[in-house]
Amino acid sequence: MAQPATPGPARRSSGAAHLIAVTGGTAAGLPAVAAELTGSFHRKVDAGAPLRPGAAALLAALERHRVPFALVSASLRSVVDAVVTGALAGAPFAFTLSADDTVRTKPHPDPYMAAANRFGVPASTCVAVEDSPDGTASAHAAGCAVLVVPSLLPVDPARGRTFARSLEEVDLGVLSDCLRRPGASGS
Repeated sequence: MAQPATPGPARRSSGAAHLIAVTGGTAAGLPAVAAELTGSFHRKVDAGAPLRPGAAALLAALERHRVPFALVSASLRSVVDAVVTGALAGAPFAFTLSADDTVRTKPHPDPYMAAANRFGVPASTCVAVEDSPDGTASAHAAGCAVLVVPSLLPVDPARGRTFARSLEEVDLGVLSDCLRRPGASGS
């Protein structure tokens, strides 16, 4: 079971650390870059960032069929809370997990292992819908079946990963099929 997180400055700004590393900046600029990234994201959420096409219909189908679902994010708790009270307001998540809720966040398996634990089921009975390489790696390492709907960064194919171009292509049948695919348990 995951221990409560004790995030330090490096954990809270891993996106900023990546940007600094790839642009040749210095660690001294880390707090300012992290603050700007978080502020920018909050401004976008406040402006009404839209859901990805098909997301609302999929969430409604899950709710209608009483399939429990959670939001598992590598974002800070403040960002997750902003999203679930903004664009995802009304989505009946069983719970949400943020980067602040586990010792390690994506790409490590901790977030998805914690989610399966909260649901009281083995991770191998869960389907993670992911859009990023780190999220996909996290879910896969935890043993979840993974449905990848790429957004900005490409995700490499691998055993146990199912791909869709859009959430508009995804229904409960597609999610069920993910669990039946060879290697769906992250092996």
